[in-house]
Amino acid sequence: MSALQVSPAGHWCSGVVTEVSHPHPMAVIIKLDVQHRMEHLPGQHYVVRLTADDGYSASRSYSVASAPHEPLIELFVERLDDGEVSPYLADDVEVGDELELRGPIGGWFTWDGSAPAVGVGGGTGVVPLVAMLRHARHLGHAERFSVAVSSRTLAELPYAAELTSAGATVVLTREDTVAGRMAGRLMATELAPLVVDPATYYVCGSAGFAESASGLLTGLGVPAGTIRVERFGPSG
Repeated sequence: MSALQVSPAGHWCSGVVTEVSHPHPMAVIIKLDVQHRMEHLPGQHYVVRLTADDGYSASRSYSVASAPHEPLIELFVERLDDGEVSPYLADDVEVGDELELRGPIGGWFTWDGSAPAVGVGGGTGVVPLVAMLRHARHLGHAERFSVAVSSRTLAELPYAAELTSAGATVVLTREDTVAGRMAGRLMATELAPLVVDPATYYVCGSAGFAESASGLLTGLGVPAGTIRVERFGPSG
């Protein structure tokens, strides 16, 4: 049975903000206690809807960073100056606030942890891969999920410390890495050690990053049918 058939799908609900942190001046991590929460699969997302006093509403989707076993829903939000939702979430949301949510959503870009997988993420595209990484470690099968990530700088990489400590391949395009890699784009030679057969490959980031990373994988002999792509947001 495919992931599209088994992935849970939630409805509109509410979540109470229990924690707000700012890992970067242009980002916020929000943890929410969601009423009647439906357990999600790593890779799914929630829609956050804001409604003004005059009735106008705006909504945006955000990938879940928390693994299914974690009691709270964790969202990483990149602040976009021209956004309708992210500035409010980044600047105004406080502990105790209640947010209107819909989720979990998504069936294509999900991983249940039962088979090997490889994640390749750029910028905020690493967020759903963090959920997959946490899930693999919780199951006691960290070896089932390998990940390579790209960002402009280490400071801008979401969950940089967590990814680094888990052994992720980290590529920076605007600065050298601590390990001594020169600044530059992700290369096939860095993805080659992660390629295994069989496996499902999850590529997430901007359209340009997704196209480039998918091309690198197919160039390494990865069957196109095993690559799942999700495009959103700016990336490294």
